Formats: sequence, C-alpha cells, structure tokens
Amino acid sequence: MTTLSPSTEERLRRGFRRYLNPFMLSLWRLGLGWWLNVWPGVSGRILVIVHRGRKTGRRRHALVNFASVDGELYCVAGFGSISDWYRNVAANPAVEVWTPDGWWAGTVEDISDCENRLLLLRQVMIGSGFVAYLAGFNPHKMTDAELEATTAKYRLLHIRRAEARTGPGGPGDLAWVWPLATMILTVVVMPLVFLRPRRK
Repeated sequence: MTTLSPSTEERLRRGFRRYLNPFMLSLWRLGLGWWLNVWPGVSGRILVIVHRGRKTGRRRHALVNFASVDGELYCVAGFGSISDWYRNVAANPAVEVWTPDGWWAGTVEDISDCENRLLLLRQVMIGSGFVAYLAGFNPHKMTDAELEATTAKYRLLHIRRAEARTGPGGPGDLAWVWPLATMILTVVVMPLVFLRPRRK
C-alpha cells in the first residue's frame, strides 16, 4: 500500500478535472456513456451527477465511480470535502444522475459515518477500476484497517434515485452529431474519394 504525496494528489485532481472528466462527459453527451462501463474491472463503473454550483446556480457535471449495492447507488468524493462538486451537493443535494441504464432525478446524502461504511467503501473502490490502483491501493486485498487508513478523508455518498427523467438536457443530448457526421461523410467526402480522376 502506498500513499500519494499532497503534490501528486493535487496534480491528479487537476488532471481529472481539466482533461479526463471533460473527455468522458463528451462521450456521455454523445450517447456513449455505456461504452465507458463496458469493462468495469479496468475503467471502473462511471456515472454522472448533475448538480448546481453553490455560488453560481449553474448546472455542473461530476463524473464519479460508483457501486450498486442492493439496487442503491454509492460513490465517494475521493479528494474529500475540498472537492467542488462535493461542496455543491452538500449545499444543494437535489441532483440528476446519468447511469449506464437511465437518467434519474434524486438526492445525494453524505453517509460517511454509517455503520457499514467500510463495506460500501470497498465496493465503490472495487467499482473504481484502475483509479483505485492509481491512488495506491488494491481494494480486493486490503484489510479493513488499511482501507480505513487510506480512505479516512473520503466522503461516502448515497445517491437516492427518485424518478426517471426524459427530455432534452440529459445523456445523449449531442447524439444528433452522429447522423450529421454520416451525412457529411456521404455527401461530401465519399464523392471526393470515388469520383476523383484516376491516374493513368
């Protein structure tokens, strides 16, 4: 088991926020969120929490690894209470959730002090795929004491789904790009390829 230095942890947090998360969110909006969940042992199980900025009130998106235990969704704020998205849902727990199989309205509750915290944390970390190993530990082999020490500052969250959502603004809202790209390919690119003069 290894522990990340504060500077390494900050670089990881910044890298996820600036690069990896926007890329993955684009895939969700293009209707490819299911693709991110095809190989959960490696990429983890990923969902999107749509929440409101505590200062701006604007819609924000947080991509998090999760576990489904007895039909309920659980995730962690791996960087603790300093995470912007965690502070946002703490201020306003009403959220939307994009899962690989649906779109839901719901609420987020911090249950970090619940009695089965370690059991749920282990399931979420197993659902984190390579990210858990990147953070320096193996949730399959760690003892409860090691898991407790490693995740002491993590916040464990229960996402309670209330009702299914439909309409604009959800996962796949940019899926119209695919027919447009196909049309451009068919009308513009293909004639250029097949109708250009051949060399004799």
